[in-house]
Amino acid sequence: MYRNGRVMQARTCALALAVLPMWVGACLAQESSIDPVLREKIDAQGRRIDAMRSRMAEQLAELEQMKRELAAQEIQYNDLRQAIGLNALEQARGGSSALSDPRAQANPAQEPPPAPPPGAPQAPGSAPVVATQPVGRRPEQDERPPEVAPIFDQPGVLTPRGKLILEPSYQYGYSSSDRVALVGYTVIPAILIGLVDVRQVKTTTQTGAVAFRYGLTNRMELEVRVPYVDTHTDTISREIFTGTAQDRLFTTSGKGLGDIEATLRYQINDGGADKPYYIGWFRAKSRTGRDPFEVTSDCVTRCVENFTGTGLPLRSPTGTGFYSAQLGVTWLYPSDPVVFFGNLSYLHNFERKNVSRNVLGAGQQFLGDVKAGDIADISIGMGLSLNEKASISIGYDQAFVGRTTQNDHPLPASARSTLASLLVGGSYRFNDKETLNVTLGVGITRDTPDTTITVRVPITL
Repeated sequence: MYRNGRVMQARTCALALAVLPMWVGACLAQESSIDPVLREKIDAQGRRIDAMRSRMAEQLAELEQMKRELAAQEIQYNDLRQAIGLNALEQARGGSSALSDPRAQANPAQEPPPAPPPGAPQAPGSAPVVATQPVGRRPEQDERPPEVAPIFDQPGVLTPRGKLILEPSYQYGYSSSDRVALVGYTVIPAILIGLVDVRQVKTTTQTGAVAFRYGLTNRMELEVRVPYVDTHTDTISREIFTGTAQDRLFTTSGKGLGDIEATLRYQINDGGADKPYYIGWFRAKSRTGRDPFEVTSDCVTRCVENFTGTGLPLRSPTGTGFYSAQLGVTWLYPSDPVVFFGNLSYLHNFERKNVSRNVLGAGQQFLGDVKAGDIADISIGMGLSLNEKASISIGYDQAFVGRTTQNDHPLPASARSTLASLLVGGSYRFNDKETLNVTLGVGITRDTPDTTITVRVPITL
């Protein structure tokens, strides 16, 4: 039996040895039937896939390294901002999603990097990069109020430290008023015995000025403004105290240097989004212009050639005739997409002692101590930026003028008055150094000029 097993095993091995060459030959014959060109394409495609996998693995490793370095820099940057107290500014400007996300503020070293795909080379380990300096530099304008089209005399954006701004400007103003004076008495209602003085006064004023603004610090600036005034007044009336029925035109004009003024402005606080900016300012005005007491006035009673006069100045003044000091505050409140702003100020006119005037045909007339009324002013407006260069503003300005006193007594013809104007303005920035500002003012009350147009061109030197 054992011998028979040995015989069967030997026969099986002999049969396998006989079949093996036949199977190998069949495989070789089947392989040789494949087209060599197709085989080459398959091999090339395989090599390209292997190369792409290798490059993808390398790029994934570089991307993970860059993510770790960026996270380390953001943590360093956030620590520096907390150290110098800039978090309030970041919140005011909307913040950064990377800094506001707690996951971005976590230490990236504690998060294991994702495993590379199979077959990719192992990325070399490296320690996070620690920045030795703050990332970037804080823009200077972050501390400054937003720019809007200026429609008031006091700008909201101060001049940066060490910068000089030259601002030429031109202002055209026109006003007209009618006055009716009844001199006599009435016998019965609607019947007047006496004289009626009717006057129409039309005044045109053109003012060209040059303002120099210099930034003492990033929060303080000094401005000096030098105006040149050209004014023309037409008065249509009938000769007073006479029975003539003919209208007469009385024209006066004058031009020359106006009242030079200087203004000091200081930004009080750091504002931001939904936080107001406050700018305090103080303005001092001289009386370098020709004041009303220097010009010669026409006579009122019989004078030259036995005719009565108008009592009006024969030459228009170019200044107010009083030294003035004005204290005020400007506020701006950004509320995307608009900016609300306004002014609140008080102007004090200093009293003049021993004032006299010259009257035609009567010589010098002594007036004594004269003080012009003080002025309280309030204004409010709203600005909207259309794009990075153009913006528009609309506002309302109202001033309360007190009575003029002579020798500590109010003048009989002096009364309190209210000046109110509706202002519309636009601004266009040509470049970083030149801007065009245009403002249109429309008078609302009777004492306010009917129309005022102002053009300014600030130029940064």
